[in-house]
Amino acid sequence: MANILVVGAGQAGLQLALGLQADGHDVTVTTDRTAEQVREGRVLSTQCMFGGALAHEAALGLDLWADEAPAVEGLGVSVSGPEAARVIDWVARLDAPGRSVDQRIKMPRWLELFAERGGKVVVETVTAASLDAVAANYDLILLATGKGDLSALLGRDAARSPYTAPQRSLALAYVHGLGPRPEHDFAAVRCNLVPGVGELFVIPALTLSGACDILFWEGVPGGPVDVFQSEGGAPLAPQQQLDTILDLMRTYVPWEYERTRGGVELTDERATLAGRLTPTVRHAVGELPSGALVLGVSDAVVTNDPITGQGSNTASKCAASYLASIRAHGDRPFDREFLQGAFDTFWAQTGEPVTAWTNAMLAPPPEHVLQLIGAAGQLPAVAHRFANGFDSPEDFPNWFFTPEAAAAYLAQVSGS
Repeated sequence: MANILVVGAGQAGLQLALGLQADGHDVTVTTDRTAEQVREGRVLSTQCMFGGALAHEAALGLDLWADEAPAVEGLGVSVSGPEAARVIDWVARLDAPGRSVDQRIKMPRWLELFAERGGKVVVETVTAASLDAVAANYDLILLATGKGDLSALLGRDAARSPYTAPQRSLALAYVHGLGPRPEHDFAAVRCNLVPGVGELFVIPALTLSGACDILFWEGVPGGPVDVFQSEGGAPLAPQQQLDTILDLMRTYVPWEYERTRGGVELTDERATLAGRLTPTVRHAVGELPSGALVLGVSDAVVTNDPITGQGSNTASKCAASYLASIRAHGDRPFDREFLQGAFDTFWAQTGEPVTAWTNAMLAPPPEHVLQLIGAAGQLPAVAHRFANGFDSPEDFPNWFFTPEAAAAYLAQVSGS
């Protein structure tokens, strides 16, 4: 069995650490915050996870909130047109329910579970220098965070990173009191597209105070939704951020704003988050000054914009892929060839299709994508395939990415 260090205690780092621990490896996790600090901190993400990612958690006995978290049974798309009227509106059932669990609930519990099972937790801020100082103690170092100077260990992969600046400004709020969509009787993620302005996502979730909904705006930089910083660059106060989110809903997606008429409120004083990120793919294998190697995990190496909701899903799939590669590797040394091969397997299965799909959704939609989204309102098979693509993004190259593939698929579906 190997002595393994996991740097970072998020979705991928902890899932992988718990899986390696269950296999009998000696695992250490470093984190810059204690479980209680995470639990008492600000919300971290939107994290709606779909069936495939949840299955990886369940396989390790980590799907601990199935009975508490609202079941996300569907996914719907609405497109805003002139005078904020809905020109497209549909919803489709998911083959397997999804769930969104506030990471302030999940990550502390997983970290405590890891410690209860005998794992070593080190609470410290890791730098490249401090990591190099202990690298000789470990057979394998997994870098599951890109904070500080750690991301520089991997380096940007320019061939796989078309963007050099953020493509959206991001702002979210967890709320109680949101009403249901009156036209449907099941819970669903709602994707509201406002061309040239941005996107509003509404996600049923579980937070510290029970069931809730997440209101999540993605704004085109410089546009009317890019307003979630004060003039000095500081984030808005929580209530001011919620008020701004609601004002934008009233203006651009009034059908969603109608759901707030009964009154919505923040789930707690730490229930807002705002920022922006640059989509980046990094080189998977890094080298410390001593020559020791590190392997980047999930968004430490593949950082995508959350417009397609793939962050936690990709993290879970990356952890599962790496765990399978480590199991197959046996007792051999974790050399550069193994590290690169483990990443290449994950990239081919998950990283590449997710990155291609996400980057495509950040750009102005080409005509064939608009036709597909519109056709989904008339053809249930198209809506079903698109909705379930959030669980299986590797399907999108087969029918979504090119005009030729889209035309062939629509002809097939229309004919049937």
